[in-house]
Amino acid sequence: MKKLMRGYFFLALVAGMIILVDQYTKYYVRSHLAIGEIWAPWGWLLPYVRIVHWYNTGVAFGMFQGMGNIFMIVSLAVAAAIIYYYPKVDTGEWLLRLAMGMQLGGALGNLIDRITIGHVTDFISVGTFAVFNVADSAISVGVVVLLLWAWQSERKKPAATVSASMAELLPVDDGQPTSSKTSSPFQEDEEKV
Repeated sequence: MKKLMRGYFFLALVAGMIILVDQYTKYYVRSHLAIGEIWAPWGWLLPYVRIVHWYNTGVAFGMFQGMGNIFMIVSLAVAAAIIYYYPKVDTGEWLLRLAMGMQLGGALGNLIDRITIGHVTDFISVGTFAVFNVADSAISVGVVVLLLWAWQSERKKPAATVSASMAELLPVDDGQPTSSKTSSPFQEDEEKV
């Protein structure tokens, strides 16, 4: 049991922190702003970044509205897949583990909203971009981290392949005595001269 707990510690830590921040910020917005109400610390900031109390019955960034029940099932499936595959990931693959933790935290953060209030609370508004929340951000950044991990893994592969190819070209010392006379393509030319 201790080994299992230790194996999931990093995942639980990352996902737990995201869920706590996500749920607290959503609760704070719901408690202090009416639906549609906008707030910014300075008036000049309003055209660029603002807090707006909004809700979403679809997925991240307002897509697929009204399909909340389907995405509840999808969120559960994603969370189950991450929890299942996480222990199979090598402990040295910290970028992949971080990406999985971020995506799990984001999926569960929005799932909690769907289960408890029937929709997802969104509140971060940047420019003309769709309103989003901490969970959406965690999922998106988690995908970027996942892509970074994949890119980094691909960069390591050619180096390993080149090293293996170079090893094939190098002579292997099998412990057998070798002739002191070596043959060279230039040797025949030297003997003719």
